[in-house]
Amino acid sequence: MFDSLSDKLNAVFKQLKGHGKLSEKNVADGLREVRMALLEADVHYQVVKRLVADVKARALGREVMGSLTPGQQVIKIVNESLTQLMGETHQELNLTGEKPVAVMLVGLQGSGKTTTAGKLSVMLRKTGKQPYLVPADVYRPAAIDQLKKLGGQLEVPVFDSTPDMDPVKICQDARVAAQKAGCDTLLLDTAGRLHVDEELMDELSRIRASVKPTDILLVADAMTGQDSVNIAKAFDERLDIGGVVLTKMDGDARGGAALSILSITGKPIKFIGVGEKLSELEAFHPDRMASRILGMGDVLTMIEKAQEVVDEEQAIELEKKLRKNQFTLEDFRDQMRQIRKMGSLTDILGMIPGMGKMKQMKNLQVDEKELVHIEAIINSMTPRERRQYGIINGSRRKRIAAGSGTRVQDVNRLLKNYAQVMKMMKKINKSGMRGLGRGMLPF
Repeated sequence: MFDSLSDKLNAVFKQLKGHGKLSEKNVADGLREVRMALLEADVHYQVVKRLVADVKARALGREVMGSLTPGQQVIKIVNESLTQLMGETHQELNLTGEKPVAVMLVGLQGSGKTTTAGKLSVMLRKTGKQPYLVPADVYRPAAIDQLKKLGGQLEVPVFDSTPDMDPVKICQDARVAAQKAGCDTLLLDTAGRLHVDEELMDELSRIRASVKPTDILLVADAMTGQDSVNIAKAFDERLDIGGVVLTKMDGDARGGAALSILSITGKPIKFIGVGEKLSELEAFHPDRMASRILGMGDVLTMIEKAQEVVDEEQAIELEKKLRKNQFTLEDFRDQMRQIRKMGSLTDILGMIPGMGKMKQMKNLQVDEKELVHIEAIINSMTPRERRQYGIINGSRRKRIAAGSGTRVQDVNRLLKNYAQVMKMMKKINKSGMRGLGRGMLPF
């Protein structure tokens, strides 16, 4: 989402770092470009004005002008200003209160409330919570059916509401049902409209007064840009929302909403949707997002994702195999499966510091289908072939290609790449280098 903004900001910083010593004119010219980049990214003009004024005041101060690396200092200031703009620290869900507590999801139609309810249930279960899904959008029977299907898929209990029921009564009865089921957190999927109207706000206000949710999350589509900021203001004025979930952050929107919402509404972004899978909901960390925008990567999020999918015992065993040059194609397949669980490889590569600035990485899209083909090739091998790739001759390659629905050239390419990596690992082990990332794919 922030690719265009990142490119423009990094171009400005590159120019600033080119000056051994910065003058007031250098700073003014650079900040003019920063202002234009932010406005083009659909950041609210008041937010841009405030951020540029803050950066200018600090950039012309002693901390930059007296520095031996003024260009780097300006980048540091912009990073800190962006972080502050978005809230500095992650704001958790408010789940304090008598169980079961209720979290109310509100927003316009098409923003992704129902899917977000499913994603939140996945996230809550990882923290030991017992969520209970409540379909309260009686105007869209498809939304009720969708949430029931998600609940079945995730094995999360769902209240059996129907389109002829009153939404307020649904939420009241769901609390009683959740208590009987031993659940501690209600996720209320409320109705939406194509636009904010009095009837919608009145219904949501009645649900709020009746159920008294501990947190109200506005689910907003990041692709709507500044409109999402205006929508957040409208919902907050009537409901006093606790925070925002920005969906479709993996799209090609300009990203201004993420930089504007807190400053304009005073309410933090708590979560972001980064994909269609039910596991692709992330806690929003302003400092990490600022680092991504400035092309500095996001190592902490990458580590957290890896910890969720990497088995520690398997990782230790793998490290031993790598050091002894015993890493087989079977091990490679297992590692590839774990890496794919972390999410899109394109996104993962973007979290590595410096990757976003590399020319080779510009507009790079990893073909996930290629990984499926590689796994199919390995699965078509016999156990002995996976352990001893050297025995795979011409006839075996034809059989493996036919069995995996690929070409012999594809099999040859995989084996060639694998052989090159094994040679590289042998050299690394001979040179005595240690500390390869546990559980991480070597190629």
